[in-house]
Amino acid sequence: MPSPQPATVAAHPVVPVGPLPRNPGGALDLDWVASLRVDRSAAERRAATLTTRRSVKQAAQAAWLLKAITLIDLTTLAGDDTPARVRRLSAKARRPVRPELLEALGMADVRITTGAVCVYHAMVPTAVAALEGSGVPVAAVSTGFPAGLTPLATRLAEIRASVEAGAEEIDVVINRHQALAGDWQALYDEIARFREACGPAHLKVILGTGDLGTLRTVARAALVAMLAGADFVKTSTGKEGVNATLPVSLTMARTVRDYAERTGVAVGFKPAGGIRTAKDALAWMILMREELGRRWLEPDLFRFGASGLLGDIERQLEHHVTGRYAALHKQPLA
Repeated sequence: MPSPQPATVAAHPVVPVGPLPRNPGGALDLDWVASLRVDRSAAERRAATLTTRRSVKQAAQAAWLLKAITLIDLTTLAGDDTPARVRRLSAKARRPVRPELLEALGMADVRITTGAVCVYHAMVPTAVAALEGSGVPVAAVSTGFPAGLTPLATRLAEIRASVEAGAEEIDVVINRHQALAGDWQALYDEIARFREACGPAHLKVILGTGDLGTLRTVARAALVAMLAGADFVKTSTGKEGVNATLPVSLTMARTVRDYAERTGVAVGFKPAGGIRTAKDALAWMILMREELGRRWLEPDLFRFGASGLLGDIERQLEHHVTGRYAALHKQPLA
């Protein structure tokens, strides 16, 4: 992987508009994996420029924030989740912005929903029923989330059960020790089994980047996941001490770009954990726009894993319309 350069943005992969084919994956290429290198200092410098060299203001900012809403995997992964909470979250996913705000923004006739609703397996049937007819998919976290250390047969059974219950996307978590030990064959084999168990459901592979130590390990794990058939690569479970960061996301985005250039296959990217503000959302969207191109600002190739982000975006939209900030607790979310 080329070292990130602070002032250089490479050509973007050419990706067609419209529905994309699934990532078929390919044979594990250990030479390719071993060739990946990342200069951490350069990555950090490049990431720092994303919020200093670019800004989005006024009407353009409102438009970007409305787009950001469509990229959110609205998530609840709490031990005290209840069917009532999931139904409220699903109702918000259907109508994430208050009608009076959309009318004031001139968007009353535009249908806006979140990208998905993400829940534990036990809540999949509730979410599927609540979202019926909306077009909003249900994503289920599986494979012993968040540690990924349950027996393989159990993890595979959980994937199949979630798909059978109606989940259209499966967020799986890798065994981090395989990546830390450089056992790429074992990691590849497990992810390939996950992909097979998913059947028609899209596979989103969580790397747990906060546990992986180096950006080089992050890049290599992301590449192995894509070679094994991942439709998305995702930074974090949201449960690690360090979750999504811009240098990590830059590293993963450039690995996605490398994969697209070599194979012609576009794979999605999902940062998750710690993305809570509209300002955060804009930074990650700028990263995707600059590093991968406009096509990676659509929900089939980019998602935010977030629970609190939507409330702050709606608050910023209200400020754009009225010139005043509403209290965060006044934003209706679950």
